[in-house]
Amino acid sequence: MKTKIAYLAVIIIWATTPLAIKWSSEGVGFLFGITTRMILGLIVSTIFIHILGRRMPWHRGAVATYLAGGLGIYTAMTCVYWGSQYIPSGWVSVVFGLSPIITGAMATKMLAEDALSTHRIIGIGFGFIGLVVVFGHGLSIGPEFLYGVTAVLLGTTFHALSAVLIKRIDANIGGFALTAGGLSVAVPLLVATWLIADGAAPAEIPLRALLSIIYLGIIASAIGFTLYYYILRRMSVSRVSLIALITPILALMLGNILNGEPLSRAILLGAASIVFGLVVYQYGQSVTARLRNLSH
Repeated sequence: MKTKIAYLAVIIIWATTPLAIKWSSEGVGFLFGITTRMILGLIVSTIFIHILGRRMPWHRGAVATYLAGGLGIYTAMTCVYWGSQYIPSGWVSVVFGLSPIITGAMATKMLAEDALSTHRIIGIGFGFIGLVVVFGHGLSIGPEFLYGVTAVLLGTTFHALSAVLIKRIDANIGGFALTAGGLSVAVPLLVATWLIADGAAPAEIPLRALLSIIYLGIIASAIGFTLYYYILRRMSVSRVSLIALITPILALMLGNILNGEPLSRAILLGAASIVFGLVVYQYGQSVTARLRNLSH
């Protein structure tokens, strides 16, 4: 039951995060937004560890896990934040929805979870078609849209690689410790990147941006990362990445309702193709088996 509740919470957090990311960069820049978010997340997760009376493990496996998690946070989130400047928040979630396919392909090689069967290849095909629709839509809008989609796709790949590496190391570390350890790696890198690329603090932080940073730092980072690592330890990588099957639809709706983002036919078609590809990828074999049993 705890795992199911954590799973549901991660779905809600992931669905609201793209819009919060977009709002958190308004008037302050994406590097300031992501850096302050992760600093706040590190502070809160460290406080939680002390309140719970736990200790950060520092054995070899733990350090390797922190590096895998931290580098994943730094690379994936930097790409996503930069890309979100140029595309609607709902599209961030749609492109990120490809993570189950990317994760599954990596897990096949690195974790030997499952071979790529026929239904999975078909699922990858539909996911690719959806991505083609996304890029085709971008061509009609302008090069910045394509830059944004490409950056988010790259961030999705880094996120998938980080998840598979953490699962492969399997150091059996608690969620708060893993979050704090990963952020301990990511925060110095983000601060250095911000200082080199910008380094100027905004004179004023808009209220919506401030609230979004606080939400992302406490809920999406300290709590969200912890819950994500919690379920990652208790489920297969492929099943955890199914969260991305649901979040694109919710994120598109939130972006449309709360941020006035358009839902064109191309957007809906691309999202539907990606989601359908994920369904075939994950459930094609079980559905085929049931149909065969019914026919007999």
